[in-house]
Amino acid sequence: MLDDDLVKKFHEIQARLIKKSSKSVSFSRVLNETLCKTLKR
Repeated sequence: MLDDDLVKKFHEIQARLIKKSSKSVSFSRVLNETLCKTLKR
């Protein structure tokens, strides 16, 4: 279960990526990519 504030932030990231790309960007992709970047630090 994700906190509502986190879900909102992930949706904001998703919206930015959709604007930059002509391809669809899934919520799960945003979540996975963000977690991977964060955990590699």
